[in-house]
Amino acid sequence: MQIGFSINEVLCLLSLATGACWFAWRRRLARLPAPTRKPLWVSFGAELFFVVALMFTCRVAVADWPKVPSGSMEPTLRVGDYLLVNHLAYGPRLPFTNTAIEFGKPQRGDVVVFRFPRNVSEFYVKRLIGMPGDVVRFQDGAVSINGAPFQVEPVSDGSETGVREEDRGQWLQNESLPGRDHLIKINPFVMGSMQVDLQQPELGRHCVNERRGAWHCTVPPGQYMMLGDNRDNSEDSRRWGFLPHSEVYGKAVRVLFNLSDMSRFWTPL
Repeated sequence: MQIGFSINEVLCLLSLATGACWFAWRRRLARLPAPTRKPLWVSFGAELFFVVALMFTCRVAVADWPKVPSGSMEPTLRVGDYLLVNHLAYGPRLPFTNTAIEFGKPQRGDVVVFRFPRNVSEFYVKRLIGMPGDVVRFQDGAVSINGAPFQVEPVSDGSETGVREEDRGQWLQNESLPGRDHLIKINPFVMGSMQVDLQQPELGRHCVNERRGAWHCTVPPGQYMMLGDNRDNSEDSRRWGFLPHSEVYGKAVRVLFNLSDMSRFWTPL
């Protein structure tokens, strides 16, 4: 799921521009009497400096709030959800660089926001399924880690009264992984048939397609395997490979709100 461009770099540039206006205005006041009417560049530049700088600092160091544009993480995330992304969970990254001040590391089951490895100007959100060294086995939409038995329990077959339109005809199952339980969505006519793209060199070295809808991978050091909870409608590690640790951006911890569905307000992830 692509979640669009972060505005941190834009806020950084605005902070620099408004900061320059503020500095120039202070120097002018120190040399000349204050004018009876402030110039336009002061009203829309210098006086906004502290507001823009505070927003930039909060987004870089504390939290971000991107919007979800697609259904690849359903049923956990819905189209239109605004996410609360905690940078302090793993540590903030400096703008215009990929330098992190690490406070912690992602854990299996986390919903992670990261820079898309093929285009680091784009941000994606997926669930972290495989840690470095894990053997991830996939079968008919469900996942097993390091030889543990598959643990999935049916929740809905998509035919009940009141089921969401996007879930109609889809199976919702509760999947248990070491450290985290979560819901997944499976299309009963597809059943996880998307296989690993072995044309990707790294996937070819570390993964084996056993049959339609079944494969296993060994996650290489310093990387993670990321999957969407909507197992039959997600472009994830099966297609573009493992996620380098250096591209991790933050941990999605809550849905802030959804303008189309206010029942999503403050939903924990």
